Amino acid sequence: MSAIPEAYWEMIAPLIERARVLLEDGESLLPIAFVGSPEKRTIGTVVLSTADGDVQGKSVEQVRRAAYREDADFVFTIMEAWGLPPDKVGKYQAILDRYGSIEASPYAVDLVSFALETRDGSWVAQVQVQPKGISKRKKTFGEPRFRLFPESGGGFAQLLPQRVERSDGGGAMH
Repeated sequence: MSAIPEAYWEMIAPLIERARVLLEDGESLLPIAFVGSPEKRTIGTVVLSTADGDVQGKSVEQVRRAAYREDADFVFTIMEAWGLPPDKVGKYQAILDRYGSIEASPYAVDLVSFALETRDGSWVAQVQVQPKGISKRKKTFGEPRFRLFPESGGGFAQLLPQRVERSDGGGAMH
């Protein structure tokens, strides 16, 4: 397991903490992407569209445009999600067949999903959401344990603009 480079960690740690505070205050997390640059100390935000399940359609293009506009070196996404407990993962397809979705099944586990894409690699973490005290609205989560995914793929990956070297030695965006 390779650790997230410190420059990126310094940028995303406050975002993770803010997500925790929102849940602990009884709020829901909007699916959101942050695009930024540790070198310039800039972060822009893109609220991801979940209308009609379109997180991987229009939202991907919005994030790519924002990353290009910001000359971003990273994209960091935070989303609430549903998953299965480890003892039910092997029955994923049967659960989908029976209930239609993970969310509709009695086995659904509430998660917060984090993904960091950088030019050095991609890291992901999922943390189970737990009740905070006796409140039904207030929730919290533990520390995310990021794992390096050297070859991330799928609809919500490869969001950073490609950089190519110019003949004068400077970088150019494409």
